[in-house]
Amino acid sequence: MQKYIIFKVQMFKKGTKIYSIVKGKCPRCHEGDFFRYKFTFNPSKITQLHSNCPSCNLKYMMEPSFFYGAMYVNYGITVALSIIVFLISKLLFGFTLLQSFIVIIVALVVLAPVNLRLSRILWINMFVGYKKFSQKQKPQE
Repeated sequence: MQKYIIFKVQMFKKGTKIYSIVKGKCPRCHEGDFFRYKFTFNPSKITQLHSNCPSCNLKYMMEPSFFYGAMYVNYGITVALSIIVFLISKLLFGFTLLQSFIVIIVALVVLAPVNLRLSRILWINMFVGYKKFSQKQKPQE
């Protein structure tokens, strides 16, 4: 049990990709916020990012249309979520095919903001690694 707790603490420790993804922090310094707004269902604010990290000045839009690749990540999340919801609704609750389809649609609509944000933070974490900066060091980007 103690090994599990140590593993869990290490997994969510600053400097890991999971820390950046779960906390919504800059993938390079893990200090600045990645998204401009905290979690919201407002469609105009869901995916708005800072142009640069407020802490280390990392430019989030590394190249034009950088986050188009996040669409593929979002697609994968959506497919996985649809399969999981279908299996739960069909096997656990015994819903018909039409009822399962309706449950999938509702789940995808409700979780769309989560999927959009998650896909963007996952995408940038694939390309940017953590770099620890000292207090005196000013990163240039």
